[in-house]
Amino acid sequence: MPVVNKSMTETTPRDLFPGALEMMILESLRRQPAHGYALVQHIQQRSNHLLQVEEGSLYPALQRLLKARLVKAEWGVSATNRRVRTYQITPAGLRHLEQEISSFERMFEGIALVLNPGKSPAL
Repeated sequence: MPVVNKSMTETTPRDLFPGALEMMILESLRRQPAHGYALVQHIQQRSNHLLQVEEGSLYPALQRLLKARLVKAEWGVSATNRRVRTYQITPAGLRHLEQEISSFERMFEGIALVLNPGKSPAL
């Protein structure tokens, strides 16, 4: 399961909500096809290293996305001459991602209203 580091100095990790990793994988793949290690690096860099994705979470999530036909994969050779599986988002994956982002934004708005009564959320 991907984890969120509470702060830059604390190391106690917390799990993300269900579906968060899949949503981040699909968003990463929307930008360009990638192999597993590149996905991990992209998510960590985009989150300013607040999110740490482990292989034990990434590859099962990729398999779920493959099974649901939200991504497709093909084998190739990396720049370092290693055999890698490159993943690409499908049209169904794009539609699913848009739905998930919309649901997440509504959920985030509700959480923000509870945590900050009287303030409107900044989306």
